[in-house]
Amino acid sequence: MKKSISGTAIVYCQGAFNTPEGKTAHGLVRFTERYEVVGVIDAKYAGNDAGKVLDNRPNGIIIYKDFDAAMRALDAQKVAVKNFVIGLAPDGGRLPKEAKDEIKKALRRKMNVASGLHDFLTKDAELNALAAENGCTIKDVRKTPDRDDLHFFTGEIEQVECLKLAVLGTDSAVGKRTTAWMIVHGFRNDGLKAEMIGTGQTGWMQGAKYSMIMDSCINDFVSGEIEHAVVSAWKNEKPDVIVIEGQGSLMNPAYPGGFEILAAGRPDYVVLQHAPRRLEYDGFPGYRLHSLPEQINAIETISGKKVVAVTLNHENMKTEEIPAECEKITQETGLPCFDVLEHGAEGLVNVLRELVRG
Repeated sequence: MKKSISGTAIVYCQGAFNTPEGKTAHGLVRFTERYEVVGVIDAKYAGNDAGKVLDNRPNGIIIYKDFDAAMRALDAQKVAVKNFVIGLAPDGGRLPKEAKDEIKKALRRKMNVASGLHDFLTKDAELNALAAENGCTIKDVRKTPDRDDLHFFTGEIEQVECLKLAVLGTDSAVGKRTTAWMIVHGFRNDGLKAEMIGTGQTGWMQGAKYSMIMDSCINDFVSGEIEHAVVSAWKNEKPDVIVIEGQGSLMNPAYPGGFEILAAGRPDYVVLQHAPRRLEYDGFPGYRLHSLPEQINAIETISGKKVVAVTLNHENMKTEEIPAECEKITQETGLPCFDVLEHGAEGLVNVLRELVRG
């Protein structure tokens, strides 16, 4: 078992794995420093390797039909599971009714429960009673901190001297967080100090040390919390690079994210994640996805900073189509384009390293 912050975990993703609504589970399957993921729950893919299903790269994390099936298998392997993590990320962040029974089973097995949904489990009297009875905890990652603990924007971010990169996207659920982590790991592998600023619940679950949950933060404090996370990372770690995870996209009708990151995070440059096969905003038929040049222009006009690379989300594409699509994007935008999930982040990091302040 690898070293982790919170120990072993089973990830609940019933009916959503390998779909946009399973993106929290996807992040945990691909990488997490907070948990040692020992299984995923989703009946559709029961018996399969989660890494194989997701990225065609087996990683030894097995998918189980339900909680009972997972426990039978893991008990037989003498694997003690300490955490039950909700890996669902549905529109609106609501908890499916059928999930509550599985949560109760986990609490009875003395597992700590973590959820990134807007339905706060800590408000459920029955679940709280079960947690107290069994000596375990329930954590709602999206629960807004007390106002006394929140920060207002001060301008202190101007004292941050390292390179700041923002990974924004042309849509929601397009892979911004995964790309941001891969850039961080790429810099670290290259001998530089890099820190990730998590801005969503999954980033926290993956172990981002400096995080805030943007979509549940009180609006007056969003900019201040972004600034505080960046400044804290700079003061405490003195990294060469800080990478800020994006949220939503500038012109997404339901998740118009990125404005605060540009204004308060004050990145020096932007990397833009794009899924070229999408024609409409995710989950919103009839809402045309703005073109890549339009989105680049919007980002650069708002921030005055340059988009320096495009990263490809290859959904609905064949592997052999990826190089030509990257070349097409380069011809259209004049920017280098990389599929970091398919080919790794080395090429992108080589481009970005030229921007590091020496």
